[in-house]
Amino acid sequence: MSGGPQVLVRARELVDPAIAAALGGLCEELRVPAEYHFEGRGKGTRPALALLSAEAVGAPSETGVPGAVAIELIHDFSLIHDDIIDNDAERRHRTTVWAKFGTGVGVVVGDALHALAFEVLLSDPSPPRVRAAKNLAEAVTAMIAGQSMDMAFEERSSITLEECLAMEQGKTGALLSYASSVGAILAGADGAVVDGLAEYGAHLGVAFQAVDDLLGIWGDPERTGKPAGADLRERKKSVPVVIALNSGTPAAEELAELYARPVLDAGDINAAQALVEAGGGRDETRALARTHYDRAVSVLDSLAKREEVVVEVVEEMRSLAEFIVGRDF
Repeated sequence: MSGGPQVLVRARELVDPAIAAALGGLCEELRVPAEYHFEGRGKGTRPALALLSAEAVGAPSETGVPGAVAIELIHDFSLIHDDIIDNDAERRHRTTVWAKFGTGVGVVVGDALHALAFEVLLSDPSPPRVRAAKNLAEAVTAMIAGQSMDMAFEERSSITLEECLAMEQGKTGALLSYASSVGAILAGADGAVVDGLAEYGAHLGVAFQAVDDLLGIWGDPERTGKPAGADLRERKKSVPVVIALNSGTPAAEELAELYARPVLDAGDINAAQALVEAGGGRDETRALARTHYDRAVSVLDSLAKREEVVVEVVEEMRSLAEFIVGRDF
């Protein structure tokens, strides 16, 4: 398989039955809303990366399945909780778990998925599984810290781009870094290869989040499943916004005044979109995404020179990265 979409299909065929089996072990009160949530899953880039990282070191795809299941459970626990935090009643054109079943249910279902991820990995407490669980705990800690920073930014009027990138490296980059290396960990691969795959995933995470930030402002609701300008409505300090606010342009001052308002109406959101673009937020965020994509590919080029790494799989990882960063916005 050479293209991103084909990799995603193959990953779903392997991983979805394992996710269904894991969810089937939950009590009915948790299983029903959890299964409802997973019916509206996204493309599954993280499980695909987990399988590819196993294949990259010569292991069969199945070696990466426990890591793929674990990372998807963690990712979806974070989405369920994010929807509560952001008061989002819709995700991917479907009612969110908390909006359908209640806030309390959303909290405990997210908690259950968090715990279940570690249960899946440690059902066989072999050294590679234990290492994978340890690394997952570190990634989740970084993700939660990033989420906390994101929430704190909403109350601050001044955020540097460096702070914003640090937040996004935790909130998004940590899980993509883990997904890109967990298969190799489970295969017992050399530490230098595992570290290289993790570095590739970290850069891919920044690129992915940069594109997602653009979609949060200019994305088509039919594609994103959220209202147009959703991040502006919530006055999020995403990368394009932070770039514009720090641009030193007249647009920066006007945008700061808009963001100081407690509520933004449709007209305000349209104005904010124009101001972010005028302050360089759109173009510079695109350039940032491309820079980190290039760095991710550079890491892959280095890995491909290693004798134990399967070059054909590295090419699949390159194609998947291009697919992720090249999303429409």
